[in-house]
Amino acid sequence: MRSRTRSATGPSAGPRPTAGDDPPEQRRVLVVLVLSQILSGAGLAAGITVGALLAEEMLGSTSLAGLPAALFTGGAALGAVGVGRVCQRWGRRPGLASGYAVGALGSLGVVGAAAADSAPLLFVSLVVYGAGTSTNLLARYAGADLARPERRGRAISTVLLATTLGAVAGPNLVTWSGSVAHAWDLPRLAGPFLLAVAAFTAAAAVIGCFLRPDPLLLARSRAAEAGGEQDADGREGREGTDGRAPAPGDVRALVTGTTVMVLTQLVMIAVMTMTPVHMRAHGHGTQMTGFVIALHVGAMFLPSPLSGRLVDRLGPRPVAAAAGVTLLAAGCTAALAPPHSAAALAVALVLLGLGWNLGLLSGTAMVTAATPPSTRAATQGLVDVGIAVAGASGGLASGVVTASGGFPVLAFGGGVLALAVLPLLLVTARSTRPGGPAERAGEGTAEEPTQGSSEGPALTDQRR
Repeated sequence: MRSRTRSATGPSAGPRPTAGDDPPEQRRVLVVLVLSQILSGAGLAAGITVGALLAEEMLGSTSLAGLPAALFTGGAALGAVGVGRVCQRWGRRPGLASGYAVGALGSLGVVGAAAADSAPLLFVSLVVYGAGTSTNLLARYAGADLARPERRGRAISTVLLATTLGAVAGPNLVTWSGSVAHAWDLPRLAGPFLLAVAAFTAAAAVIGCFLRPDPLLLARSRAAEAGGEQDADGREGREGTDGRAPAPGDVRALVTGTTVMVLTQLVMIAVMTMTPVHMRAHGHGTQMTGFVIALHVGAMFLPSPLSGRLVDRLGPRPVAAAAGVTLLAAGCTAALAPPHSAAALAVALVLLGLGWNLGLLSGTAMVTAATPPSTRAATQGLVDVGIAVAGASGGLASGVVTASGGFPVLAFGGGVLALAVLPLLLVTARSTRPGGPAERAGEGTAEEPTQGSSEGPALTDQRR
């Protein structure tokens, strides 16, 4: 193996783009993603808000109330694989558009199942619905494809923040959408899924019509123009900024980022799923439950700009550590909250959403930095499979744990489990070398020169 380093600081490099600016293509991509996420957020909120209540009503059992979360997060695992593969082969635009279309189909199936009181149809439809909801999270990777390394956290956070409007509005439209469903002779709890049909359909149309240029395909093209070469397996030949092969660092960042997101997803889904059931069992109405869940969903996405800046400035590891501590605080608060106090439960759910946000932003930054454009979409899809499986496990276990030990046991146990990210970060940090801001964002990996222009400050590649 022989290496060569080519500097872009000479006369042929041309003017460098301003460090604080995004290229026009990146700005356009973010605008389209923001609009689609606003629309699809309402669809995502349907399952969060009334999925457990609908299952409890149809099945007549609290112990099975966590089944919908398990089914649609299990479906999200299948969706992550499918959407990831479509993105890998044809680009982000067809992948995301098809994912949202699947979400609309699954939502329509849930409405039909509620109308027919058919549990088998409900189960199948929730899996299909979940496959579509995976697209909401996969879209965050599209926001980072063309982002500069030092602005990657902010790009991811912009996409996540856009989900807030729809995701917060959705739970607060439970009463209105329920009235619409009732007027159509449908169960009231089917109303939010009616809203999801329209929301996912609109999001698919926005992505299909306006996500041009395709950010992943353009990132690959720029990497090739800048001199990135691939071996026979399709992997980019790259070296670290110190001239050493970055493979071990890439693996550490990939495993660490994935584990952080898996743990935060498992804890968040488990506690969130049983909160509406816990509240209704203690006399809280549907509207109050929807309001608490809306606060939770807002906390999942609204802090994204701050979280993104922290990732860019401090690096993802400290932010991931903060996620574990915040989730512990959420679990303890939920466990100790008086069951008749909606305010105390709201505080716990806000902390739960914030911890999830910190974990997702930091983990996504690590995973994105560890994967080159040539294999990025497929790897990210597999990572999100792990996240979805964790969510399915949390949702399925939440009903059983609550039925046997109570909601406080579930909440406290989840908070303690979230602390597992701390020893992981300590172990993997021992072998991570220090570096500048861009290097910290990539956990010590080299960054592909794809952002902003086809020329970067320093381009290194490797011939195999």
